[in-house]
Amino acid sequence: MTTNARPSAAGGFTLLELLVVLVIIGLLAGYVGPRYFAQVGKAEQKVARAQIDSFEKALHTYSLDVGHYPTTADGLDALNTAPAGETKWQGPYLSKAIPLDPWGRPYLYKSPGDHGDFDIESYGRDGQPGGEGNDADIVNW
Repeated sequence: MTTNARPSAAGGFTLLELLVVLVIIGLLAGYVGPRYFAQVGKAEQKVARAQIDSFEKALHTYSLDVGHYPTTADGLDALNTAPAGETKWQGPYLSKAIPLDPWGRPYLYKSPGDHGDFDIESYGRDGQPGGEGNDADIVNW
């Protein structure tokens, strides 16, 4: 026996209930989103600092073996590939290839440096010298 009676209460949500939920989700995203993305910028800077520290240690080991730091022309690649004419090179001094900075640009290396035996630098998120916050330069001096 079949009946065509409709249930007295329809299942589901009303348009007003859905709008309230969407507004709540939007408010939460507006509050949490900026805090999350600020942490991403700080993490990129920490990665750059850690990579520069790793390069420094490898450069010191290179210097102990060879007797000097790689020239600016040899660059950081000298840590993984022996420069021409370096008979005392005992590398590779890093376990992996030289990475790009967290913003996808190569690190800048200068030897002799303006601030010490060598300078290593990343221009930060904006790729320009100077800057503040996430755009600040990350350097080894």
